[in-house]
This record gives sequence, structure tokens and C-alpha cells, in this order.
Amino acid sequence: MDFAFDARTEELRERLLAFMDEYVYPAEPVAAEQRARLASPWDTPAVFGELKAEARRQGLWNLFFVDEHGSPGAGQGSGPGAGLTNLQYAPLAEITGRSPHLAPMATNCAAPDTGNMELLAQFGSEEQKKQWLEPLLAGEIRSAFAMTEPEVASSDATNIETRVERSADGDAYVVTGRKWFISGAMNPDCKVFIVMGKTDPEGADPRRQQSMILVPRDTPGVEVRRAMTVYGFEDHEHGGHAEVVFDGARVPAANLIGEEGAGFAIAQARLGPGRIHHCMRLIGMAERAIELMCRRAIGRTAFGKELAAQGVVQNWIADARVTVEQLRLLVLKTAWLMDTVGNRGAHTEIQAIKIATPRAVVGILDQAVQLHGAGGVSQDFPLAELWSAARTLRLADGPDEVHQRSLAHRELKKYAGLR
Repeated sequence: MDFAFDARTEELRERLLAFMDEYVYPAEPVAAEQRARLASPWDTPAVFGELKAEARRQGLWNLFFVDEHGSPGAGQGSGPGAGLTNLQYAPLAEITGRSPHLAPMATNCAAPDTGNMELLAQFGSEEQKKQWLEPLLAGEIRSAFAMTEPEVASSDATNIETRVERSADGDAYVVTGRKWFISGAMNPDCKVFIVMGKTDPEGADPRRQQSMILVPRDTPGVEVRRAMTVYGFEDHEHGGHAEVVFDGARVPAANLIGEEGAGFAIAQARLGPGRIHHCMRLIGMAERAIELMCRRAIGRTAFGKELAAQGVVQNWIADARVTVEQLRLLVLKTAWLMDTVGNRGAHTEIQAIKIATPRAVVGILDQAVQLHGAGGVSQDFPLAELWSAARTLRLADGPDEVHQRSLAHRELKKYAGLR
């Protein structure tokens, strides 16, 4: 394994770092000021459009969208994406993770749209790609992935209760159910939901009961009921996390993604890349936390000396650096495996990074908050919001315990014959 960045990655890193310094970081306070003046907090501040236009102009657009989805030209403008491998994309996603509420959106590399675009590229029909994938790749609309439900333990996806029933005439499906924490759904630019529900609730195989279907936001029977807060944050930049009710929402049969019963497999195919993208960005969040810790430690005096001279502060910073270097290597190894042996071959490593990265980054951010005192929990620094995002990722795309359970089973299976 050679983790040295190739020339293409180095070039994009330099451009992206310059874009962050010149445009993204200065836009953070501007976005907050503009949002305070909007008619609705869910509307998009004008600075987002400016950032997206500049990212497109600089060729920093759809960096996640790799060649296997049909993006030719290795980023030379002939396809919808940059044509990068997972290993090439990893250090770029890390950079955008330093400003996770602006940079991913500015470059059209934000969840849940990235996973939805990959899902449509891999499983969508030509008509579905034309109607939904193309405008998503162009940044003209946004989307949401409706899987989690409040009434069941959604960490076990076979529990999903939403019904997707074929109409009597066979021309449509009717969707009925209640979802929540549907990321991005509060944004008025979110035009379509990818909904997971059961088409065969009594099927013998619990992993063949579910299907995926496209439900446009303006479909009668779709109600975006309320925004769910995350540790008190509404996450406006990301589009919020909504409770959505589907009350007999009728959509054409052609909106089914793939075939009936394929929903569970499609969800797993979607979530693998999503998990590594989250971990890539989390490393960027940790790097920003370390930077803020160092700046604070050097510029702050307590009990007669700089915080940087305090042994406990030095230990925090040293341990944070060691942890980030370890996590980065594991994420890069996982990206390399995904490129060389596929997502299934990297299954163990995907689970390992999903367990280790959010947990460790939460710890680093917690120490950064501590070092900043009262300021660390305030709106004057990004740390509280970064902490809430990192802590939430111990639940999103499967809680720690689900991945631990699966990973332990794979390890124990190696020794099952030794009883």
C-alpha cells in the first residue's frame, strides 16, 4: 500500500486548501448573518450560491463522484464528477470536513445528496437518472433519504414499518408511514425523497421485504411535519433533520428503484461509501479542533503562564495528534481496499473506521471545548456544533453497537471450527 498522494490529488488539495482559505472560512460568519435576515431559517443564504459558483468555476465540484458511476475524463470536465478514486478523494473530503456545514455543500459533496446520487447512478433507471440524478449533480436541487422511523429500532432495518403497496390497477405504489431525522428535508430545495418501506411485509426472508422508491416532495400525502433538533441545534446549513409523514402518497410504479425486495441490499450499498465519507470529514473536524486548541493555548494565560505550558494541555494536544494520524491511516487503508477489492472486500475496515473515528473525534472535540472554557460551548467558536455533529455520527448510518456486533461476528467466525 502506497499512501503517497499522486500528482492529481496534490493539485486538487492545493486548490481546495486555497478555496477554503479565500472563500469558505470567510463565508462562515457571513452565512450566519445572512440567515438571521431570511424570511425562513430554512432558506439558503446567498453566500451559498456564491460559493457553489466559485467551486464550479475552479473545478472543485462533485469530487466524490467516481469513475465507476460513468464519470469519464478523470476530472477534465468531460463528465459530471472529478473521476477520482476513493483513495484520491479521502484527503479532499478531510479538507472540506474542516468546515462541515459549508464546504461540502459548496462543492456539491454533502450528505445525504452524495449517497443518493451514488444510489441513483448504480441502481436507478435511465428515466430516474434523467429526472433526479442530473439535477442533483448540477446542484440545482437537493434530496433526502427516508429510512429511520420513530416507532421501531431502526438500527435493525428489517423493523421498518412504512408500507409501499402496489395499487389495484398496478400503475402506482402508495406509500404510508412516518419517518424522522430525515436529513436535508427542511430545505425547500429538497425536491425528492428516497423512501425505504416494505412491499412484502410477510415475506419469508426479512431482508427481501423492503423496497426503495422515489417520492417527490410535492406528492399529495407528503407532509414535512417538523424539524428535529440535535443537541439543540437545528442544523440549518445542512437542511435540518425532519419528521416526515407519508399518508397514502401515490407515485408512479416507475418510481421504484430496482426491483421489489431489493431495498435492503440497495441500502447497504449506499451506506458503505457514506460511512467512509463521514469518517474522512471527521478527520478534518479533528484537525480544525487541534488548530483551535493550539491557537488558544498559545494566546491564553492562566495562573501566571500560557496554557501551552500546562502539562495537561500538552498531553491533550499530543494525544490528539497521535489519534488523528492513526485514524487517517485506517481511513486511507479502507479507501484503498474499496478501490482494489470493492466495498464488500473492505467491509471489516468500513465497520472499524465507523466505530473508531466518531468516538475518537468526539473526545478530541471535547478536550478542545474544555480548553476554550465557556467560549467552547458558545456560538463564538465552532466547537459545540462540531461536537454535536461528531457525536451524532455515533448513531448515523448504524450505531456503534451494530457495527461492533457485526465485526465481532466476523472475527469469531474465523475460530468457529476450533471448538
